[in-house]
Amino acid sequence: MKVRLPSLIIGAAALLTTACASGDEWKTWREHPTHFASGDHMTFSVKNREGGKPRVTRDNIAKARGEGWWGKPVTVSSDQILEK
Repeated sequence: MKVRLPSLIIGAAALLTTACASGDEWKTWREHPTHFASGDHMTFSVKNREGGKPRVTRDNIAKARGEGWWGKPVTVSSDQILEK
């Protein structure tokens, strides 16, 4: 099987650039045994990716406090909080 050097280099570069975490992110990961606190935390995180318009409900806020969600916070002003 012939391996193409350009493909290998591109694959390695993609792996190295996407698998990197900052020191703060590694610290957060070491402090928690799982990636998400709950299924609700995961659903919220998947829907609210960085760079997109955040969708935050009062229920999200209550669950985040109650379940102790961690990671980079999603911030919105009080008038942007959705009822449902």
